[in-house]
Amino acid sequence: MTHGQPVDVSKREAEVLAALGARLSNAQIAGRLHISVRTVESHISSLLRKYGVADRWALADEAERRTPPPGHLSGLPSARTAFFGREAETDLAVGLLGDARLVTLQGAGGIGKTRLAAVVAEAAAPSFPLGGAFVDLVPVRDGFVAQAVASALGVTERPGQSLDDAVAQRLGRGRSLLVLDNCEHLVDDVAGFLERLLSACGTVTVLTTSRERIGIPGERTVPIPPLPLGSDAEGLFLDRAAASDPGFAAARADVSELCRRLDGMPLAIELAAARGASLGATGLLSALDDVLLLLTGGRGAVERHRSLRAVLGWSHDLLTEDEQALFRRLSVFVGGFDLAAAGAVAPDLPHRADLLGRLVDKSLVVRPAEGRWRLLETIRAFAAEKLETGPEAAAIRDRYLRWAAATAADLERGLDGERDDWRDGFDLVADDLRSALAGAPPGRAAVPHRLARSLAHLTYARRFLHEVPGHYEEAARRAPTPGEAAADLRDASDAAHALINTGRAFELLLASAERARAAGDGDAEAIALAFAVATAGRHPSGFEKEIPHGRLRELLDAAATAAGDSADPFVAAHLAAARVWGSREEKVSPEPSLIGDAVAAARATGDPVLIAAALDASAGAGLAAGRFGEAHRIAAERVGLLAAMPRDVPYPAPEITDVFHMGASCAVAAGDLPAALSTARLAGADDLIGDRSPVALSTLVPALVLTGDLRGALRRAPALWEVCEQAGSPLAWVSPAVAAVALAYGLSGDDDRFRMWRARAERVAGGAGSRYLASFAAFVDARTAVHAGRADERLVEAAFAEFPPQDWYRAYARAAGAELAVAAGLPDAAGRLAAATASGNENDWAAACLARAAGRLHGDEDELSAAVEAWERIDARFERACTLVLIRGRADEGRKELAALRAR
Repeated sequence: MTHGQPVDVSKREAEVLAALGARLSNAQIAGRLHISVRTVESHISSLLRKYGVADRWALADEAERRTPPPGHLSGLPSARTAFFGREAETDLAVGLLGDARLVTLQGAGGIGKTRLAAVVAEAAAPSFPLGGAFVDLVPVRDGFVAQAVASALGVTERPGQSLDDAVAQRLGRGRSLLVLDNCEHLVDDVAGFLERLLSACGTVTVLTTSRERIGIPGERTVPIPPLPLGSDAEGLFLDRAAASDPGFAAARADVSELCRRLDGMPLAIELAAARGASLGATGLLSALDDVLLLLTGGRGAVERHRSLRAVLGWSHDLLTEDEQALFRRLSVFVGGFDLAAAGAVAPDLPHRADLLGRLVDKSLVVRPAEGRWRLLETIRAFAAEKLETGPEAAAIRDRYLRWAAATAADLERGLDGERDDWRDGFDLVADDLRSALAGAPPGRAAVPHRLARSLAHLTYARRFLHEVPGHYEEAARRAPTPGEAAADLRDASDAAHALINTGRAFELLLASAERARAAGDGDAEAIALAFAVATAGRHPSGFEKEIPHGRLRELLDAAATAAGDSADPFVAAHLAAARVWGSREEKVSPEPSLIGDAVAAARATGDPVLIAAALDASAGAGLAAGRFGEAHRIAAERVGLLAAMPRDVPYPAPEITDVFHMGASCAVAAGDLPAALSTARLAGADDLIGDRSPVALSTLVPALVLTGDLRGALRRAPALWEVCEQAGSPLAWVSPAVAAVALAYGLSGDDDRFRMWRARAERVAGGAGSRYLASFAAFVDARTAVHAGRADERLVEAAFAEFPPQDWYRAYARAAGAELAVAAGLPDAAGRLAAATASGNENDWAAACLARAAGRLHGDEDELSAAVEAWERIDARFERACTLVLIRGRADEGRKELAALRAR
């Protein structure tokens, strides 16, 4: 196939192609898109045929070349009728979009802002090569603007990255246009969102429609008046009347008078024109005389609004009884609806499809897409008033709630991997699901409880992660029984853990245990309490204040006492894990004598999540004992378990994040830099983790620095620091990555930034610095001193300090300290070299560094050459080049490599 020739692919095929471009495996693609591996294989086979290429690698190349059409705006409404007038407003708005960052089309309801926005956006699109999105905010609740924009753009959030950041990252790839339609009910929320977006993303321009200004600096407004009489207003009326009755005819004077009485309001004109077939122009004038008699005074904005309201009331009164009933009931839908949804709120009305068609003919309902309908917001508000003032409001809202619960349950069934359309289906109804839950009567009841659980599950699978814990907590408040509430709170805890908010996760586990106790479920209580103990012992840095050991012992005793059946494999596994992590006073210190039993208990369950958790204790014990190679092998086994963990429920989330973090960290501790990079990049490609998360950045940056990709590390430094500053919980465990940035600057000769990032590392570590940062900081200081040729005996002493067992980078510190002693000519250099050898045997980077130090000490070029080969084996290019500089005859080669590395 000729490159550049357009290929017709489905939306799902495009997503698979993009994932291939990111070099993901079939299993990873299945996890990211929530479809089965078999479905992925089917899509790849189809793509191979369509592109005419031989293998997935060729498809990946195609993905890198594939870009959306220039100026493409997702969600842009397609025109179904002719557009009249607005030339001046269109030209003004398009011109402003070339200069201003935010342009607002401001006008009354029914004035035609949405249609004009679509015309303006289409006209301006060629100036925005990266395209963008048109987002209808009518169905959106306060607090969910970012979700609406993210859905339109197809982006999701990850731990450490908010939806605002994800949107800015997507729109920041080039000049792009974002259209936010109908902002008036969300002005404060929209203003906050746009202030953050426009500050973070210099390449985006925003067009909004609203009845009032958004009110942020730099906003330019385009007032939208009624259509001018004598031309455009009459043209609109005649066009819409002819659509209802192709034979419609009327005297020009009658049409002009009709439009005058309707104040040139486009929506009022369309509603009146829809009646032209049945009443004729003369009949319309007579009817309007009746409905407008009550209007007195001037013809300003308030009068225009009253005119529209009067026409709405008149149009409603002309409906049949069944048409009126369906019209009222459809007002419960804040977004669009299909025929089945309409039937759910009006099951007693016969011929619903015909009734709906008649409402469309009368311009009271619009059909924006095949099989979907909606009420314009002005009309919906009128219909909602009619519903609320009638006797059936409560019954219809109950039907709406039941429809939402059933729809959410049906979407959940699509998460089994065999249906790949659930995501698009969810985006269509998400606002209505949220609205139905928010409007449910207070109290505990089965239907709102089911809806809350389903909504939590779906938003988790959709990766709207920050709203998930709240939905599960709402489910707990709605739960008919304490046992169901206990399960809801456990899921809320796992969802909080997915956000690396372990302090909140801990509190939710205790709440879950309390509800389980009320339900008389001792096993569930024991599991929740035991997992709380393990969480506090394994992940203390996520707490504002660490849980005292005495409190954890109390919780562990309570868990053992509560267990109804301690022989149950899952109860036994959780209790065993809690004993491992809760036996020692020092956190992140598993008790070695209990680890074997914990691993055996976990393996007995066959649950990959529990097995991975138990193996973490084994790896932790290996790290504490300096058996870095053993820890690395165990961590790799944990990584291998990821494929068996489900991705659309929060249960595995605590383990998934930890497996990636420890997989890369143990590889670094063992000096296996290729494995560390591979695992870090897998984490970045994972749809739960993402490449801007604390886990991905904290594992990738040190590996990049150690392999010599200093530029790559420094490119990611701003994102790393942003993650640290915006974290909702302490991130002391990220401090080595911050110190790695300091090392990159130190090796680049930038002393000012070196000092700044070293100070930042200490700040991030906080009071837990001795646990997470001490040895890596000593390594960074010593290695920078070696590179700069600074002789500092104090740094050597610091590198050989006694580090706590949870500090895994002591081999680096010892090796760099020994080389500094050699380079400085210290009298105890040989002793330092010997003292570092034991830890160097467990770390390939340290072993190569010690070989170089020995070559420098002995003036032995063979030892230096051996060090070069050792650096090559772990792909440490910067260190290899530094070593070449020390070898006569290869120094120029080394300098050239250093220059090339710095230039990348």
